[in-house]
Amino acid sequence: MSLNSCGIEYTQEQQNHIASIIKMRKEKDDYMKNNSASPFNIDSNAVFHPLIYYPVSQNFVFKSKLYSYKKQDTVDVYGTKGEVRKTVKYGYIKFDFENKEYKMNVYKGQTKSGDNFYSIWFIDNTTGKETYGVGRYLDFILNADDNFIYTIDFNLAYNPYCSYSAKYSCTVPTNDDYINLAITAGEKSFH
Repeated sequence: MSLNSCGIEYTQEQQNHIASIIKMRKEKDDYMKNNSASPFNIDSNAVFHPLIYYPVSQNFVFKSKLYSYKKQDTVDVYGTKGEVRKTVKYGYIKFDFENKEYKMNVYKGQTKSGDNFYSIWFIDNTTGKETYGVGRYLDFILNADDNFIYTIDFNLAYNPYCSYSAKYSCTVPTNDDYINLAITAGEKSFH
């Protein structure tokens, strides 16, 4: 065990997790500042400064199976510029926090080239206060094993590109994507 500056003991695994998140955040800042595909380099009105995050929290890391919906409905969601986007409400994950169970939808979409991708987007009790007013996202990589146990790590919750630049449109989470909880992990508001 090792103590941090607040006197909290972390296992080696937790220390490694914290270090990996901090490393990823530094790499993302480097990408955002220097990569030509970054919204800050595509939009001259977007001025870069390091992204802002909550401290890494072990309290917001959960494990869950993916529970597929029996009927996977195609639903309309909207982009921040008002355009309709078709997506499939594919399934959901579950997690327990302070003796209460929460459920989050997993959506299946398609890229312009026709490849499938899976996403979780959400709003919570920090949205519009400490975090981006539209909501935040978590990437989700589908595993072929129906019994696979996913790690849902809210320290990886991030803002979509529209939070940095008005040139982008991003999916707006719906009321179905609201979690009645303050998820004090991941990326905070940029502005």
